[in-house]
Amino acid sequence: MLGIIVVLNRIPVVWMRSCAIVIALAVGYALAGYLGRLDFTGMHQAELFQVPMPLHFGIGFSWSLFIPMLVIYLVTSLEAIGDITATSKISRQPVEGPQWMQRIKGGVLVNGTNSLLAGVFNTFPSSVFAQNNGVIQLTGVASRHVGLWIAAMLVLLGLFPSVAGVIQAVPEPVLGGAAMVMFGAVAASGINILAGIDLDRRALLIIAVSLALGLGVSQVPEFLAHMPAALRNVLESGVATGGICALLLNWFLPETPKQP
Repeated sequence: MLGIIVVLNRIPVVWMRSCAIVIALAVGYALAGYLGRLDFTGMHQAELFQVPMPLHFGIGFSWSLFIPMLVIYLVTSLEAIGDITATSKISRQPVEGPQWMQRIKGGVLVNGTNSLLAGVFNTFPSSVFAQNNGVIQLTGVASRHVGLWIAAMLVLLGLFPSVAGVIQAVPEPVLGGAAMVMFGAVAASGINILAGIDLDRRALLIIAVSLALGLGVSQVPEFLAHMPAALRNVLESGVATGGICALLLNWFLPETPKQP
């Protein structure tokens, strides 16, 4: 998978470079089918066509879940700001000023509205995906019109659960090859954003501590073993831990006055 994506991106044909991820997934899917590694159990168990029923499981409220979810939504909003900034950067759009701020406002609003609709239609909340930045970098396509067409196709395909069963049959190694490239591209986007910012001693300290804690809880989850369950559920995500740390340090560490 990884090798196919790299090779296709070196071919001087625009459409092949743009479709490198899809072609690699198709080749991996076909190879997995040839080796007998595809499991279509989910497709056979799913309905051919089904309209989602709003609030199928009812509605309720729990204070024990409200506080952790509140923190998680705050962190995902911070993550959305970073993802939208990275998208603007690699799409050659401004990353400061009124237009950028308008994008941030719209992205955070849609992020929350989409999660609300997800809850109404009996599925998990979602957030802005950083992997999209990797897709833009690999395909060179950043058109909003393309995104609207893809969104409409996903909504339509969502009415056919059997299609999800076919996609679910993709083995993890096939998805992992594409995910490696996209996550690497996400990291490269973040580094690119930081490279364009004047980092003083305060900013470097915030970045260093946040990264250390975020990576620390991911690599050593035992660190949270003795914490209360509600707090542990929030901090076990490296993104949540790093985001909360960056937010708190940004509030409490005084900014260095700029020299005239």
